Amino acid sequence: MLRLYSAIWRASAGRQILLILLSVAVAALAAVPLEFQRAIVNHLTSLDVGSERLVYLGLGMMGVILLSLALKWVLGYRAGTLGEDMIRLIRQRLLWRSSDINETGESVRKGTMTTAISAEAEELGKFAGGAFSDPVVQIGTLISVIGYISSTQPGLGLIAFSMIVPQIIIVLVSQRKVNVFVAERVRILRSATDQLTNEDLDAVEQDINALFDDIYETRKRMFLWKLSAKFLLSVINGAGTVGILMLGGWLVLEGKTDVGTVVAATSGLGRIQGPTAFLIAFYRQVSANRIKYELMLELFGPDPTRYRHRA
Repeated sequence: MLRLYSAIWRASAGRQILLILLSVAVAALAAVPLEFQRAIVNHLTSLDVGSERLVYLGLGMMGVILLSLALKWVLGYRAGTLGEDMIRLIRQRLLWRSSDINETGESVRKGTMTTAISAEAEELGKFAGGAFSDPVVQIGTLISVIGYISSTQPGLGLIAFSMIVPQIIIVLVSQRKVNVFVAERVRILRSATDQLTNEDLDAVEQDINALFDDIYETRKRMFLWKLSAKFLLSVINGAGTVGILMLGGWLVLEGKTDVGTVVAATSGLGRIQGPTAFLIAFYRQVSANRIKYELMLELFGPDPTRYRHRA
């Protein structure tokens, strides 16, 4: 993983720093709407209800939401264009490598190089665009929201935090197995593509169909692991929601907290489920792209660095 990230940083350090700063700003605003929500609910349930304060709270909440959306728009645009630039860069270097292979007569098959240029380069390039900013936004959002819930009611914050740890364990265990299937699928697909370049397709048709069957079986095993993990993660999310409502309701009945805090905590729980799900998917994406990056390096031969600064 460090090898993949160091390569991305070397190619785009300056632009990544800007994306990280934007990500921090977005994450810092994540919990602010929850405080407005808590204040609005408590205002409505208080004895002294005035429409003027309600309007101010609503306008303030909408202002924060608009600012956050504007920052996300800029972040998304910058990350997307960076990803496209990385796709172009990878394809250029693969093209240079193809030219060298033609000159030296090395044994890299055309089908493998075609697959790398058309599909694998796009997947790696898109990932590079958000490789740093995406996790910063989501981790920052988790810290911001859980920190806010804990500051208003520590017990509710503990429930929110306790949901994350078992999900991390489940993903780490399941993804190790999925990574094996990812590498296997890429190798099988490359082999099938290489055989498709054979002039006598009739002679290799049976072998290619067998490879397609292997890809199908590999994907089936991947689905079993990924869907089982997703089921367990959903169970944990459901249990967390029930726990927040039950504990929060009891605290309200005992006079130890207010309705607005419970509503904000429940809403915050929904806010952390999104980043948690994203980080889980992102970890899987990192793991898969690490395998693809290592497989792509094999195409560049013993000295990949010679293609970094070629004019």
